[in-house]
Amino acid sequence: MIVEVNVPVFAESITEGTLLAWHKKVGESVARDEVLVDIETDKVVLEVPAPQSGVLVEILVQDGEVVETQQLLAKIDTEAQAGATAAPAPAAEPVQAAAPAAVAPVLQQAQAGVAMPAAAKLAAEKGIDVHAVQGSGRDGRVLKEDVQNHQPAPVQAAAPAAQTAAPAPKAAAPALVAAVPAGERPQQRVPMSRLRARVAERLLASQRENAILTTFNEVNMKPVMDLRAKYKDKFEKEHGVKLGFMSFFVKAAVAALKKFPVVNASVDGSDIVYHGYFDIGIAIGSPRGLVVPILRDADQMSIADIEKAIVDYAVKAKDGKIALEDLTGGTFSITNGGTFGSMMSTPIINPPQSAILGMHATKERAVVENGQVVVRPMMYLALSYDHRIIDGREAVLTLVTIKELLEDPARLLLDL
Repeated sequence: MIVEVNVPVFAESITEGTLLAWHKKVGESVARDEVLVDIETDKVVLEVPAPQSGVLVEILVQDGEVVETQQLLAKIDTEAQAGATAAPAPAAEPVQAAAPAAVAPVLQQAQAGVAMPAAAKLAAEKGIDVHAVQGSGRDGRVLKEDVQNHQPAPVQAAAPAAQTAAPAPKAAAPALVAAVPAGERPQQRVPMSRLRARVAERLLASQRENAILTTFNEVNMKPVMDLRAKYKDKFEKEHGVKLGFMSFFVKAAVAALKKFPVVNASVDGSDIVYHGYFDIGIAIGSPRGLVVPILRDADQMSIADIEKAIVDYAVKAKDGKIALEDLTGGTFSITNGGTFGSMMSTPIINPPQSAILGMHATKERAVVENGQVVVRPMMYLALSYDHRIIDGREAVLTLVTIKELLEDPARLLLDL
């Protein structure tokens, strides 16, 4: 019996995707629920599993092609034997068969899952072994940009007699530079991923549609740092997760949002929608770009629950396995540029939300306490907000509330 493999039903906000790579070739056997192909959307990478066990007899869409929801991708024969099918080979195979002998092994590496097709092709053209390239894609796959940025180790070989007197270069030049004639300036043109293009679109829309204003403050992190240092070992032993700083910021933000509900609201046309729940987005960097998974009902989560959820999302982001439902919704966001050393920034609102909190690097600075100059670990905080519905008073007091709670974290536990 022939079973069809179709593109999954996309979420309402997604209209199309790009087929990244097939994990199986025509004629190979597949098991039910085994991942056949990856599809990149502007939010996540979807893994398409086999609906039934059998033999992959036909592939209708090749790597790099654009697909739509429920489009037919391939066919599986549930009664065939592996290698016994006479179905036509995918369009990419004749090209591979006609490739030069030096290129064919690299293209085979792409089929084996070592590298993406575009990366394998570029590696073949440059004579680079993809096994020597550090992959940044999911499961360590080599991407095109990995090949472009790869700097091969200098090859030591006997030089012709006429060249033995020439001085050796101090270091191996990047492959791109080596291939460019002297006097010319090289450049690279790499298409945006769907996620990067979507992020760019949303950020531009946010700046265009919102009246963004940012207010700043600073927080003494010593109380939180002391509390963490005192209990981090017991916390990890009890809950099986490390005690970080983000959970304190989430708790403080939720408390502040309860005091000033408009900061947790959103604009819908000419209406203000006040949300009676607190879904906090946490910005996380991934190999594909920035994603903002949601901590749903964060007001009902313990500090341990928050830390576990953040770690889980970080692992999913690294592996490219964050689901669409993980990224949907959100009433307020927190981003931490301090992990990269940022001292100050003005974060951009994540629509349709109306505010976002920016954390930054903690640095020891001289401050005045009770008339005395002391050294304290200080962090600058930034709150960007939509001035259409949030006045300066609410924004400033929201940030002051977060500051005060972090400087006296016992209030978070006592709900004060």
